[in-house]
Amino acid sequence: MVRALSVPTLRPPLPVAPTLKRLGVAIRSLELPAIEKIGEESMGDAFQVLVSTMLSAQTKDAVTLASSLRLFAVAPDPASLARLTTSRIEKLIYPVSFYRNKAVHLKETARILVRDFAGAVPTTMDALLTLPGVGRKTANLTLIVACRSRDNICVDTHVHRIANRFGWVRTRMPEQTERALYEVAPRRWWATINLHLVTWGQHVCKPVFPQCGRCILNDTCPKIGVVREGRVA
Repeated sequence: MVRALSVPTLRPPLPVAPTLKRLGVAIRSLELPAIEKIGEESMGDAFQVLVSTMLSAQTKDAVTLASSLRLFAVAPDPASLARLTTSRIEKLIYPVSFYRNKAVHLKETARILVRDFAGAVPTTMDALLTLPGVGRKTANLTLIVACRSRDNICVDTHVHRIANRFGWVRTRMPEQTERALYEVAPRRWWATINLHLVTWGQHVCKPVFPQCGRCILNDTCPKIGVVREGRVA
């Protein structure tokens, strides 16, 4: 069930740092996103974080987690992944979205890591972007989760949507949102923006019919672009 908003909102944008601080407390009782889970379970293994992030594109977290664990049980490092056939990788990662394309990218990425980087995941944005299938979102999240970088902001669809919904930015594309967030967000929060907004976006501030009635920000959020709210049981 959903309900329409009765009148357009005129509320100002939410303050960035206080909002992230409140969300940081609120998400403690919620399930971690798949990439953070893999980062914890693998003790920050950069290869496994990179691969699972590549698998996660347009894929639900539960599928990403299960597919990543199946793959890592067979190929936990670049050398072993590079030795697998593309068809075997496809079977291991199915049913992630675009699994055939991702299998090709994974095998080639593993081959490049072995050939050009001595089997290690590079630790710079420029080097990561040379890998097949790796864009800014994947590179940023790998640097944050595996390399403990405090200098990156990872913007996926959740972060892009919610940053606009909160009034922090007015952007049309995730890369525009990333650039804008570097300007409006205090540096100490850069590395945690993805964790906070993705977790909140998966559980409460959903793409369609956000559950505003159970949101800790409901009384102050400008709800930009929200036309209908999900009904809270």
